[in-house]
Amino acid sequence: LDKKKNHTIEVVVDRLLIKKDGVKERLTESVRTALKLTGGAVLVSIVDGDEKLYSEKMACVNCGVNIPTLEPRSFSFNSTFGACSRCSGLGTIAEVDPAKLIPDANLAWEELTFLDEVDKMASTVLKTALSAIIKKAKGKKLKAKGESTSIADSTSFNDLPKEIIDGFFYGINGKIPMKWGEKFYDSEWKGVIRYLGERLHNAPSEKIRVAMTELISPVNCPDCDGRRLSPESLAVKINGLGIADYTGLTIEDAVKRFEKVTLNPREEKIAGLVLKEIRQRLKFLNQVGLGYLSLNRPSGTLSGGEGQRIRLATQIGSQLRGVLYVLDEPSIGLHPRDNQKLIRTLQNLRDLGNTVLVVEHDEETIMEADYVIDLGPLAGSHGGEVIAVGTPAEIKKNKNSITGKYITGKLKIDIPEHRRTPNGKNITVKGATANNLKNIEVKFPLGVLTVVTGVSGSGKSTLVDDILYRALMREIYGSLKSPAAHSSIEGMELVDKIIEIDQTPIGRTPRSNPATYTGLFTPLRELFAMLPESRERGYKAGRFSFNVKGGRCEGCEGDGLKRIEMNFLPDVYVTCDVCRGKRYNRETLGVKYKDFSIAELLDTTIEDALPVLENIPQIKQKLQTLLDVGLGYIKLGQSATTLSGGEAQRIKLAKELSKRQTGKTVYILDEPTTGLHFADVHKLLDVLQRLVDLGNTVIVIEHNLDVIKTADYVIDLGPEGGNQGGRVVATGTPEDIAREKKSHTGKALKSLLD
Repeated sequence: LDKKKNHTIEVVVDRLLIKKDGVKERLTESVRTALKLTGGAVLVSIVDGDEKLYSEKMACVNCGVNIPTLEPRSFSFNSTFGACSRCSGLGTIAEVDPAKLIPDANLAWEELTFLDEVDKMASTVLKTALSAIIKKAKGKKLKAKGESTSIADSTSFNDLPKEIIDGFFYGINGKIPMKWGEKFYDSEWKGVIRYLGERLHNAPSEKIRVAMTELISPVNCPDCDGRRLSPESLAVKINGLGIADYTGLTIEDAVKRFEKVTLNPREEKIAGLVLKEIRQRLKFLNQVGLGYLSLNRPSGTLSGGEGQRIRLATQIGSQLRGVLYVLDEPSIGLHPRDNQKLIRTLQNLRDLGNTVLVVEHDEETIMEADYVIDLGPLAGSHGGEVIAVGTPAEIKKNKNSITGKYITGKLKIDIPEHRRTPNGKNITVKGATANNLKNIEVKFPLGVLTVVTGVSGSGKSTLVDDILYRALMREIYGSLKSPAAHSSIEGMELVDKIIEIDQTPIGRTPRSNPATYTGLFTPLRELFAMLPESRERGYKAGRFSFNVKGGRCEGCEGDGLKRIEMNFLPDVYVTCDVCRGKRYNRETLGVKYKDFSIAELLDTTIEDALPVLENIPQIKQKLQTLLDVGLGYIKLGQSATTLSGGEAQRIKLAKELSKRQTGKTVYILDEPTTGLHFADVHKLLDVLQRLVDLGNTVIVIEHNLDVIKTADYVIDLGPEGGNQGGRVVATGTPEDIAREKKSHTGKALKSLLD
């Protein structure tokens, strides 16, 4: 035999005549012998008939496809055994984004510039290719999208025929004339995506490589269509659905689907326990109000409250007893309709024999508690005392408890006597189809306080954050972030500023503080530089900054703390032994204003600093604004890392209030009441109403009924979450929403407004 060639060697194991009796045992033995010799293959030859090859492996002998033995790892995209080979289980691949390459597709195709500033060669190739494809298309008499049958130089790129756009981006079959220097060559055009991908891989310089990288966006993997698994794994079906189909369902739909899965007695022995476990876990996730989430939702896109409730569902499933559970505001991002589900879940945990400790501001949760500990009376230096303890009824009776007063209604957020009426100017989002939005059109009236409501997962953040905010950022500031899928937005020219005010920290280092963030620190340093002692010594404003050399303590470089590295343990911070945490050197601290050194002023609360600095208009105005938003208790130089999310948010609002207003600003806030007590919500609403009174537009995404009832205009999405959401259920004043029977928000509002 030639050792360099593959040979088929056939061994005759048995010859037999099929009779009625006694053949089965012999045939079984012969097949077993053949399988043993070949490692799993047997050829059956029928006299005067066909030869048939059989395999005991998961293989097709006709087409040569072989599937490895299925194991749990075959269905995991984190394992090489199950992951799609093209995208390595990510579901996306990095590819040149046409929208980034051509940000304005309404320009005439002849005027388009691609990468002129960084890569002239690539730009020339792309222009030549587009021109050549259009010339070739003209010969075929392709029609443009408009009524014109010819493609003029002034035809916008958007209005070119689909065949030309697709050919330009993804390549064309056949050859097109490409100009290189002065010569024309017939060459096959692979398309922009492929050409720039190869150009990035072999970039001639770092500058070109960086420019190319900015054009890249993740797109669905063409092999697995974003499902992340290999074709073999995706082909396995249970009740007609593959694993990717099941994980693509919302938790609510998955509960129903798995209830319908039936097993025969043999299958019950194999998978009965597994199926029971799946059903239980899905039920727990649904119980904590997460029915609208799909099982394959990336964890990075979950809110803090959603992540917390997923961990809570995990704990319910563990059925542990004698455990202390500590939850910090589990009701974050939860619609009033779903609140009872969460409360029942917490009660179930308690009834198992556990202790459940919840930090919460939600009235319904407080009223369902067995025992309440109320801290206060106020915040910051005015807080830290136990005001009341006992049952909710006992808290209500306590005269010192602000919480009790809000629950009983002695203190309350009033419904406005007169609501502002829209002035006729709107920003209109048309054809919104991103995520679960059902091709909706939504008007956002300008000059009023608009609240966007709806159950969790109804599409509020997609509409406001992903479409409206990103589109305005791109229009006003030229942001590169693309808005989510929609057809158009009208009225953007009526806005000159867009600001999103969230609860992210105002700074991530101890050097950042309310004084630096609001711009107070600069006039404060200038004040100290104008004092007689400073002039005598030649001190400039920079002397009073703890961020630069000169006036700061060099022992800790103005931090006030020294870091001690502990090698294998976390670093330890201790107060600087040179300045004792004051951050400045002795000479700088010798300069005083009204007996306060710069360090002492920074260590003073805002309400105490106001009488000291009231004669300096620039400083007084900023301090007064911080006081108005209810932050009188925080210190001027308090480290940004020690501020809560609500405090950071109100500092940002104070900064905005202290600016000169144009009246054309849109403020967007996504659930601003997170972590806020009734009294804090009261202050926040006063600030938002002040912003609107100055002529601005405030758009708030919110579940809090106190915020919704004070709105001028409400946009309610739903009716449910996930696939059952994404529609406009009702719009108008809170009273209009309360009259809408299909609106879950309306039902909750009705009792409040009545």
